Amino acid sequence: MFLLALCAAGGATVARGNADEPSLARIQQILVSKRMVDLTHAFEPGIPKWAGFPDEKRETIYWYEKGKGSMGGGFFSEVYTHVGQWGTHVDPPAHFIKGLRTVDQIELKEMILPLVVIDVHTEVARNPDYTLTLERVKEWEMDHGPIPAGAFVALRTDWSKRWPDAKALVNKDAEGIAHFPGWSREALTYLYEERKITASGHETTDTDPGVATSKDDYALETYLLSTNHYQIELLTNLDQCPEAGALVVVSFPKPKGGSGFPARVFAILPD
Repeated sequence: MFLLALCAAGGATVARGNADEPSLARIQQILVSKRMVDLTHAFEPGIPKWAGFPDEKRETIYWYEKGKGSMGGGFFSEVYTHVGQWGTHVDPPAHFIKGLRTVDQIELKEMILPLVVIDVHTEVARNPDYTLTLERVKEWEMDHGPIPAGAFVALRTDWSKRWPDAKALVNKDAEGIAHFPGWSREALTYLYEERKITASGHETTDTDPGVATSKDDYALETYLLSTNHYQIELLTNLDQCPEAGALVVVSFPKPKGGSGFPARVFAILPD
């Protein structure tokens, strides 16, 4: 309905079957006419990562000029070796919860969603340990109306502006405690259990704030994934998106039984 309402505002070409719906061709024309924002970091060896993961490795096995690749030439081809949780990536429920959905089991209809952006970058600038409160979520709803069921809720902290400086992203103090923002259990419970959102995402490396992850406390990510929903980590460019009214497209490969994978995420903005 959200997508159809967007298209109807631009004028609809009648599709066969339902005279009230625009054709898919018309929907495509309208969508590509909109401004789009890439919410994805490009990945490469050396980017910030969780401390327990190895770095990415790449090997060129074919190159355009024969003799310069390890296996001949004529075209360009590489071997990529990296963990599933690499760069901007999807965490499926099975990442933390044995027996729940893996990457390949996420439904296609969960990949095109209304985008809700909760902007707390001012609060985070004052307090890097900030966690999203339930009161702040309800303040968003006072301004924009109830968060729609099936939405993708993104937490804007502007932490992505620290990319690709790994030390700045983790922001450790002299005692080795990390200081970066995160969600709260109250906010996540409200969003997933009452508002029935489909997925959520953030700019940091973790769902839980840095002071918690420094103690190996990943209770919030465990809770979120236990609801059998997915999340996206290490988003960027949320500062270019409105708090309401946009769509998000979340795309990723389909490894059988996959624990996670780099994702390509982008927003389609309203006029």
